[in-house]
Amino acid sequence: MTLSRRRILAAAAATPFALGHGARSRRAAARSAPDQIRLDYAYYSPTSLALRRFGWLEETLAPQNIGVAWVLSAGSNKANEYLRSDAIDFGSTAGSAALLARANGSPIKTVYLYSKPEWSALVVGKDSPLNDVAAIAGKKIAATKGTDPYFFLLRSLDAFGLSSHDVEVINLQHADGRVALERGQVDAWSGLDPHMAASELDNGSRLIYRNIDFNTYGFLNAREAFIDAYPELTQTVLAAYERARRWTLANPEEAVAILAEESRLKPEVAAKVLTERTVLDLNPTPGPDQTAALEAVIPIFQTENQVKPGVDVAAVLADLYAPQFIAAVLAETSAS
Repeated sequence: MTLSRRRILAAAAATPFALGHGARSRRAAARSAPDQIRLDYAYYSPTSLALRRFGWLEETLAPQNIGVAWVLSAGSNKANEYLRSDAIDFGSTAGSAALLARANGSPIKTVYLYSKPEWSALVVGKDSPLNDVAAIAGKKIAATKGTDPYFFLLRSLDAFGLSSHDVEVINLQHADGRVALERGQVDAWSGLDPHMAASELDNGSRLIYRNIDFNTYGFLNAREAFIDAYPELTQTVLAAYERARRWTLANPEEAVAILAEESRLKPEVAAKVLTERTVLDLNPTPGPDQTAALEAVIPIFQTENQVKPGVDVAAVLADLYAPQFIAAVLAETSAS
């Protein structure tokens, strides 16, 4: 039963030393339920597309009179923006983008892994004379700042003895970066699938540098306030995500059709993204493998002044994950 404000205050007054103010607030909030849970969906997260399409979360939450609202994220930067502004409760980003957001003060936790993708590479037009990373020095490069393709660009430059100061980064959202490349407005683009695959197949664009180890995992992040207040609902959301991931694995042709329809891409483009560049058969619990991938990004954050001075990014990374929710889901699944 939901307590009235008077009863909450009375209980707090009766036990002034039993709980800190933050703990009292979280427990009081946990006794009630939100009117709706707000999630993003993204073309770079096929799991989110399946979950939204089939309405499994809506079905599960209907008996509790909790609605579900969906918001399209055009990139990790948008998902982080929505999480930071309390516009959504769960958002899909790359691992690097999640770490950067928390390092810069966004109160989020990574609760689930939806993929291990190779979703970024350095792309040039079909007639471009550029053929390697060294050749892009002094050139205009389109990239979406705060996203995995942007950090892919920075790491690629660093691997070849260059930095962001050696190129002119044009900050464009992913889809706009593709357009700029194909129109010749930039020399190269640090692309993101499915836009990258579409540019390859539809316009003959070429990938001049690929490195799957420079792509960080697909992270599902949640507002820390939400998971503190609603731990059981957090577990419910992740159970639905896990159902969608397993369905996508078991039904690749249907998943490709959903991706093609949602993103308005040709089926062959969607197939390239989902079957050639996206690993969904993984342990969805964030842990050591993701930590190792992100530790390699930290020096780039610091060299390129991506975080505020004095921030201990390694400590932020150590506190980024909240794996207990998906661990509980997997335990229940294996027991049933």
